[in-house]
Amino acid sequence: MFFCKIALLVVSATFVICSRDVEVKTEEDLGVKYANTCEVCKVLAMELQSSLDETGKVRDVIEIGYSLDDIQPKKKTKYQKSELRLIESIEGVCERILEYNIHKERQDSTRFAKGMSQTFKTLHGLVDKGVKVDLGIPYELWDKPSAEITQLKSQCETLLENNEAVIEDWYWNLQGKKDLKVHLCLDHALKDADKGCMYEDQKNKDSQESKNDPKPKETVKPESGSSVNMQNSNAMYDNENIGYDELPEQGPEHNEPGKMENVDTRGEKGDRYELNDKVWIPEELKKQREEL
Repeated sequence: MFFCKIALLVVSATFVICSRDVEVKTEEDLGVKYANTCEVCKVLAMELQSSLDETGKVRDVIEIGYSLDDIQPKKKTKYQKSELRLIESIEGVCERILEYNIHKERQDSTRFAKGMSQTFKTLHGLVDKGVKVDLGIPYELWDKPSAEITQLKSQCETLLENNEAVIEDWYWNLQGKKDLKVHLCLDHALKDADKGCMYEDQKNKDSQESKNDPKPKETVKPESGSSVNMQNSNAMYDNENIGYDELPEQGPEHNEPGKMENVDTRGEKGDRYELNDKVWIPEELKKQREEL
């Protein structure tokens, strides 16, 4: 009995020590935030409408129906008003979501968008300048769909399956009369759920932000050959913390007098050396150099 108590004490002590040393992090702690139902429906409606717009450009007339003896003529109909167009538009609509990226610099539903995020544009720019950036994942996986995007695709497929009849009703009876997002999301899929994301408009938001903050934000300018460790850091989610030099707008297209000259810009850039780059020298600066 005594030895059993000793063993129990040792196990308890070990558990306490291990629980102190190991910090269990949730996906939310790691910055992973999955889409809610509103965001899923909004993305699905936008992609389905985009797919229908693409197929709607086809002006073909197709034959439908069949007969065993091929004597009875087949019915002809416009592809734009056919069931085939609906089927082809729905097929693979959720696959299109894999073209999306997470834009961590945004906090609302517009964080799900196509194109590279500003954060990763900055990071790729740093890498191009020879800066070593460590995100904790291989460089070749940077542009692969994130956990949020793959989950969004699965959520899209589920929502699509549950609302096929709603979409068909809109296609045959309300297309051109009622917005798909209103019919599918506001009137059905989100009838008893939060609808806030449906009213978020990135264009208006960007316009408002530019009015409130007209000054360019300062950025950290790492030297060539330096490194940036992004592991376990919020910097990868906030593009305001890092940045890189941008070429100034100058040259003949901006009506500045000057001359293209060969200038020795010898300097280390990663493992490369660049010599005698063509650089635009404004006339005023050129005169000052000649005087010196």
